Amino acid sequence: MAKRLFDLICSGLGLLLLSPLLLLVALWIKLDSPGPVLFRQERVGRFGRPFFIHKFRSMRVDAPALGPQITIGQDPRITRSGRWLRASKLDELPQLWDVFRGAMSLVGPRPEVPHYVALYTPEQRDLVLSVRPGITDPASLQFRNESEVLARADDPEREYAEVILPAKLQIAGDYVRQASVWGDLRLILATLGALRQKDSHSVQNKKK
Repeated sequence: MAKRLFDLICSGLGLLLLSPLLLLVALWIKLDSPGPVLFRQERVGRFGRPFFIHKFRSMRVDAPALGPQITIGQDPRITRSGRWLRASKLDELPQLWDVFRGAMSLVGPRPEVPHYVALYTPEQRDLVLSVRPGITDPASLQFRNESEVLARADDPEREYAEVILPAKLQIAGDYVRQASVWGDLRLILATLGALRQKDSHSVQNKKK
């Protein structure tokens, strides 16, 4: 109950305070490439119920037909605006609406597409899907350079399914067992800190 109240208040305030930024980003996407502003994709939520996650569109509209469901390195399907949105994680902001409507939480295991959820063991399904999926979680922080790791793999999809996904599920299981509001606050602060650090590195690289 406390977690849901925290999510409701924070997501509502976030949508209200960030509305000018959301509108500017939406306009930029619309001007940058043809297609809708938002990207909707079916994911598996709490108790295995499917829902549609929302992100700012960062890829071409025909991206699903041109490659895998995972993003690999400097994926050519990513638009110009999409590269910056992904680097800054601003493409995730529409998920505040998913949190507000109750499909997601601010902190929780990242929701997967049905294709990868089918690889979960029954025990992993029962544990990881017992809570609402989140915008951020410990696995997101540990694997924040996931696309670069996959780009170095001989078979990226196999690498994800056999190496990265099991590691994420282990971390997700640990999170679910130990979850608390104070722990969620620490994860949110850690996520913001990681984003600031990444932005700092980006600025330094541009100066070079």
